Amino acid sequence: MRIDIHAHLWNEDYLDVLDSYGRTDTATQRGLGAGGADAELHARFALNDSAGIAHQVLSITPQSPHFARREHAVHAARLANDQYAELVGRHPDRFSAFAALPLPHLDAALTEMARALDELGMAGVAVTTDILGHSLADDRFTPLWQELDRRASVLYIHPSGHDAHTPLIGEHRMRWMVGAPMEDTIAAMHLILAGIPLRYPRVRIVLSHLGGALPMLLQRADNQYAWESPDTPEKPSLAARRLWFDTVAHGHIPALRAAAASFGADRLVLGTDFPYQSGDLLRRAITAIQDALPEPDATRVLDHNAALLLGRHATSLARP
Repeated sequence: MRIDIHAHLWNEDYLDVLDSYGRTDTATQRGLGAGGADAELHARFALNDSAGIAHQVLSITPQSPHFARREHAVHAARLANDQYAELVGRHPDRFSAFAALPLPHLDAALTEMARALDELGMAGVAVTTDILGHSLADDRFTPLWQELDRRASVLYIHPSGHDAHTPLIGEHRMRWMVGAPMEDTIAAMHLILAGIPLRYPRVRIVLSHLGGALPMLLQRADNQYAWESPDTPEKPSLAARRLWFDTVAHGHIPALRAAAASFGADRLVLGTDFPYQSGDLLRRAITAIQDALPEPDATRVLDHNAALLLGRHATSLARP
């Protein structure tokens, strides 16, 4: 079953709520054909069919309901999850969804996670690479990691689009070209240096965009962590192979090959980043994997790994 685990859908009323709470960047998600209207869905399904994609796991990222005000975060998270649950209920063969959480409010996030996973049947949880400027490896998020580990849940991590909090990105028009993969890289290294994959081995952590620059940096990190970050509990290259990575590479074959060589093809899962890769770009997200990897590895990445990642949730999708 060909499952795309990096795909987005944003309803206009959800984005309007974020605007009313002070979000200023929702124009990036509007007018792209990634809403829930019937015409948009039919066009999306036809495109997926043309690429052989049977199923997409939706995430609200980067427009996650992460707000300093608790009531804003809680309302937006419930709205996002309810909208996704309704959509999945109408198209269970086409869609699953990752739950949104009202972070950084841990008690509310744990409550909403339980509702989304236990009552709404979601496939896992999605967050951004930082939570209002705080690293996911920050001790304040320990209760979240503990609950994800107890549940053996999938945690999907997507760039926040906050320029890695550096004006050297944000003031030079590189937010998504450079900033997003840098956010992936930084988040991955935060998790690795803090020993998160080792401490919480039951959490199936997925990084976007091949982990950013991580495939090119692992040997450097292995060579230098002992003196720069000596409390790191294991070699970065070993920790990286405990993670999963989606294949969004904009058709760049050397990047796909580097990721497969660095992490193993068994740690790569299909991602398209719809709607940002649409039309021929979405179809190229499939054929680039076939061009980059030997046939057995390409088949594993395209048609098997996502089901292994999703576990019992994927088993329910396969039932007649």
